[in-house]
Amino acid sequence: GSNAGTQGAGMHEKQLTLILADRVAAKLRAKGITVELTRTSDRTLTLRQRTARADELPADLFVSIHANASPTRTQRGFETFVLTPRGVDVDARALRADTRTTRPNVDPEIALVLDDVERGSSQWESADLAARMQRALRERRGKDGDRGVRQDSQHVLLGATMPAVLVEVGFLDHPVEGKQLTDPSVQAQLADAISQAILEQLDD
Repeated sequence: GSNAGTQGAGMHEKQLTLILADRVAAKLRAKGITVELTRTSDRTLTLRQRTARADELPADLFVSIHANASPTRTQRGFETFVLTPRGVDVDARALRADTRTTRPNVDPEIALVLDDVERGSSQWESADLAARMQRALRERRGKDGDRGVRQDSQHVLLGATMPAVLVEVGFLDHPVEGKQLTDPSVQAQLADAISQAILEQLDD
């Protein structure tokens, strides 16, 4: 939609990420996993709407796929983010009125407390999923591109009551890596890595 994201090699981030999400979904569905995409077409969704959708389902995992950019166009590589403790404890609580998990026959005040508990307890699993994501990407894209697991208050992860990560698959504005990210064979590698990490996490 209106939020096209970064651009490079003749492609917008929103185009690349939808291609990857469709590929990941197909791979997971082939393994019998139920997948819900926050968007299946070129439409605008706020970051809160994406997380709220996951909470409504409620989902077992939440993975947000992105492409990176740098001011100098010289950075490259892949990284996976989880929320900081402050992001879980403060920001998520501030947003909780907008992202309530559906809990039939549970008192609304108790439901809010349960949401908070789940947000905190899911961080260990989020870290596990992020580590798996980086390992799977490293196996396919090489260790030189591994920028590691990072913590940040990523808005798209705020309010998630399940293990949630944001994966940056590479720098679309980099003159070399950007072109690679538009290559269908590289996109297949990335989708393989993301789906592998998800399957490993669900199997635990």
